Amino acid sequence: MNATPAPLAPAPPADTHFWDRIARKYANDPISDPEGYARSVRRCQELLEPAARVLEIGCGTGTTALLLAPRVAAYTGTDLSPEMITIAEEKRAAAGLSSPRFAVAAAVGTDPGDRPYDAVLAMNLLHLVPDLDETLAHVQGLLAPGGLFISKTACLSDMNPLIRLILPLMRWVGKAPTTVHCFTHAELEAAVRSAGFQVVAVERHASGGRDSRPFIVARRI
Repeated sequence: MNATPAPLAPAPPADTHFWDRIARKYANDPISDPEGYARSVRRCQELLEPAARVLEIGCGTGTTALLLAPRVAAYTGTDLSPEMITIAEEKRAAAGLSSPRFAVAAAVGTDPGDRPYDAVLAMNLLHLVPDLDETLAHVQGLLAPGGLFISKTACLSDMNPLIRLILPLMRWVGKAPTTVHCFTHAELEAAVRSAGFQVVAVERHASGGRDSRPFIVARRI
């Protein structure tokens, strides 16, 4: 099987090189909060119906997709980085799984095909998309009525102010992508509601300390 499937839609050039360059290191780095991550995965497993058709945008190297795909009818993971998708395919093959399907596509570059998705996931992604409102509107269009949008997002404006101050330096030395947005949890939740979603749950899954990465479950109205 080809390690890098044909793209569903062309990925934008911005930041693709950055994520391709760090993909192998990203894949090998340990999860910073494994207990918090496990809580988020378990919660997704509870929310996703066995018959669900699921899309994960910004799936990275496929770690979450590989855990969730065996529990649903169909699962597609997309990412704008071809190298991230290559690694995801390698991991899927090593696990001996036939699902999920992986493909190269930007967050707003996915076509639902012949029918909409029952759930769309965006884990640690929304602060990295070029246009938050456009992305949320696109997700809304991908979902069936009543479908779920599940996200976990770093709200940088709720974190240490120094993070926002050093972002330009990190970009200059190649340690951060060009696109990184700073917003609060309240601003993010307002944007989700404005895109036509009903927010049904907001949870904090971190194992300790202040949690600035809200896990939001929203339903397409």
